[in-house]
Amino acid sequence: MMKVALLLGTLALSLGAATAPPQKVDLLIRGGTVYTGNGAPFVGDVAIRGDRIVAVGRHANVIPARTIEAKGMIVAPGFIDPHTHMEGDLASKDPAQRLVPAFLMQGVTTAFFGNDGGGDPDIAKVLGRAKDHPVGINYAAYAGFGAIRAKVVGADNRAPTPAEMAQMKRLVSDAMCQGALGLSTGLFYAPQSFAKTEEVIELAREVGKRGGSYDSHIRDESSYTVGLAAAIDEAIRIGREGRLPAHISHIKALGVDVQGQAGAIIAKVEAARRAGQMVTADQYPWSASGTSLVASLVPLWAQDGGRPALLKRFADPALTTKLREGIAENMRKRGGAEKLLIVEGRYLNKTLAAVAKERGEDAVTAAIETIRIGDPGVVSFNQSEADIKAFMARPWVMTGSDASGGHPRIYGSFARKYAYYVKDQRVLTLGQFIYRSSTLTADTFGLAGRGRLTAGAFADVVVFDPKTYAAQATYESPKLLATGVRSVVVNGVLAVDKGKMTGKAAGRALAHTPTRGTCG
Repeated sequence: MMKVALLLGTLALSLGAATAPPQKVDLLIRGGTVYTGNGAPFVGDVAIRGDRIVAVGRHANVIPARTIEAKGMIVAPGFIDPHTHMEGDLASKDPAQRLVPAFLMQGVTTAFFGNDGGGDPDIAKVLGRAKDHPVGINYAAYAGFGAIRAKVVGADNRAPTPAEMAQMKRLVSDAMCQGALGLSTGLFYAPQSFAKTEEVIELAREVGKRGGSYDSHIRDESSYTVGLAAAIDEAIRIGREGRLPAHISHIKALGVDVQGQAGAIIAKVEAARRAGQMVTADQYPWSASGTSLVASLVPLWAQDGGRPALLKRFADPALTTKLREGIAENMRKRGGAEKLLIVEGRYLNKTLAAVAKERGEDAVTAAIETIRIGDPGVVSFNQSEADIKAFMARPWVMTGSDASGGHPRIYGSFARKYAYYVKDQRVLTLGQFIYRSSTLTADTFGLAGRGRLTAGAFADVVVFDPKTYAAQATYESPKLLATGVRSVVVNGVLAVDKGKMTGKAAGRALAHTPTRGTCG
């Protein structure tokens, strides 16, 4: 009873005394089941004026210009995606593409990009783009280690000189002072894979002293090089010695050699957390990953120097045996040619096994000949449901999409997680799903005023039907919009109304504020 009284008292304070005159508001979302991001759900109202929430409670004492009846609906903070590759959409010349309907129709109102080490270090340009090219969602950006290293060192397998290291550190510190979230890496990918741990730590320290985060596609999610366990240890070490939070991108156990290792990886992360270190992760709710055919199959030594050098090695008879053996071994790790679905180019929606049969070749030869044409994206079926569920259940794992071309995770990750892992499999409760898709992400990355439904917060809100909210995208048809979202509000503006896009672009660039005294 005391908890109920405290809750009612808090709601009364947020709304003001019941006898106070009603305030005028722009929008009232009335009678839905409200999940604020902290605390138990209740049936009530969310009132919005301008770009802010002004009242949240059982009965809002307001006079609205517009009312959305939400009886039977779930009302939640707008979802926040911490790992995407949507830079191209948000920078597009096409205003409709910049609205990012794939995200809005799932209730995603904020996304991060620049992940996997690919982020443009000119953060001022990246964040400033929204002024002249309005976007449909809020966004924040990482400075990418891969982009920085390529600019300074190039594509070669070598350590930076002292002068080059100093230049990279300046690029990182400048990016942080321009509003970067932190530093992202993709240490699995060449040429980032050529960097030693100590090199990354030096750059991470520049981020740590400015209050940013370290985000990593770890060096090995499988058994390609150092192995999954050692790669997790490296990410934790970089965070510890760089003195900054460490975030593991799309946590998984990828491939036949490491399936079943989720428990051991969870133990490593939780040991670091018990020791006082901030370590978190995101996860997409799919058993297949998405990358390129080269990244999936070609040994790292053959990628030294980039694509021109790789093609020369393909043509070198002296390297044929070594190359074929390396590709065959990587193919085995991913479960075989039938587990690799090509999602772009000449062989769209064909497995590598099917391509090999069509060409009358063995799978390794088919892979090499396909790569000679280009480097198509592939969907790789390489994870076990047991591992997916084990990671998902941990309270430090948030929802993410790793949104990239040819994979249904762009159009369906948040909706699939709810429909399959909450409703069907009961891995999470509805409240846990909402918290880990919004509040946890906002709190972890310091998004002030986001991720909660509370008076004074920015009005980023999703209203969805718990009976019909689900992904429609599949591996064969990855561009189908999710169903079940009724309304989405971005900074107080209705971006989705009655289940339809309104065409309004109310998103904002979100600049991280660096620690005081470290810039300028």
